[in-house]
Amino acid sequence: MKIVQTEIPDVLVIEPRVFEDERGFFHESYNERVFQEKADVVEHFVQDNHSRSTKNVLRGLHYQIKQPQGKLVRVIAGEIFDVAVDLRSGSKYFGQWVGVHLNAKNKHQLWIPAGFAHGFLVVSEYAEVLYKTTDYYAPEFERSLLWNDPDLAIAWPVEEEPILSNKDRAGRQLREAEVYA
Repeated sequence: MKIVQTEIPDVLVIEPRVFEDERGFFHESYNERVFQEKADVVEHFVQDNHSRSTKNVLRGLHYQIKQPQGKLVRVIAGEIFDVAVDLRSGSKYFGQWVGVHLNAKNKHQLWIPAGFAHGFLVVSEYAEVLYKTTDYYAPEFERSLLWNDPDLAIAWPVEEEPILSNKDRAGRQLREAEVYA
């Protein structure tokens, strides 16, 4: 696996080695030892999640104020624009975001450590997203940032108004949001 730091060094793009031939392909999507040795990330994953969304669905920007979750995100069908926003108040990257295109073809993954809000926009006809988390889902601690907060100025590749859940429509701006100490 190749590990690539993003503009926020704690957020990593994981590029697996893919072995392809006339039968199809094979790659390791996760190897704890490699993740620890190459990315210097020692985490224990406790939950796997799988979502399917149609084009122009925007999910996020979600985080849990208690029981924060690190996430290892990948796409097995279609393509998304995946975003992480640093909500660690003591970080020099606080309030900054990074966005990466993940798709089934490139098989890249995004490691988003605890302390970040996460969201994605489906840019293909549909997308299936799998992600591992380092803590359990706790709806009572879930929070949502407003996807189009002008202070964040995320450059979402939107062609029209995205499709949002009611929860995501009610997201807060960063200046009003609970953040990590």
